[in-house]
Amino acid sequence: MKRSICSLLVISALSGVTLSANASNDWEAGAKDAWIDGKAETTLLLNGNLNSFDINTDVQNGKVILTGKVESKVDKALAEELVADLDGVTSVVNELTVVNEDEDNDSEMMVTLKDAKVETVVKTKLLMESEVSGTDIEVEVNQGVVTLSGTVDSDAELDLAEAIAKNTTDVTEVVNNLKLAPSKVS
Repeated sequence: MKRSICSLLVISALSGVTLSANASNDWEAGAKDAWIDGKAETTLLLNGNLNSFDINTDVQNGKVILTGKVESKVDKALAEELVADLDGVTSVVNELTVVNEDEDNDSEMMVTLKDAKVETVVKTKLLMESEVSGTDIEVEVNQGVVTLSGTVDSDAELDLAEAIAKNTTDVTEVVNNLKLAPSKVS
């Protein structure tokens, strides 16, 4: 009888520890998802090409679900691209509704819109990267060719800015015209 009671007490204690550990893991996962959600909302808000008030984000275990409405297919792709590049995002489910389905498919217009999307994505990535002075870097895009100009504080920052641009979807080439800030040139 004593053994049964002791066994029950041990099992109860271990169950409590397991439940506590599971609750801790749930809390951590929820906090991480909330952090990703906040970062996604901020990224969309800071983007001047999107109406972030019409875009909703929901995060479940690192998967971001985008709902709401956007003006064009390019805006839909831009929202997905911006969110997909955030730390901690494992995947993006893009359920955004395109309001203007009658978008002209003129190839020149599509190239211009794609260039605008690429420029926005590269600039946002540079602004979000703490190791790069994104505010001092100008980004121009012409037919998928990204031109970076402005000043940076080090060769490493120059290389990182170029790598960020090169690793962006739809970039065909990067022209790096960045210069070291005058006080940093030896």
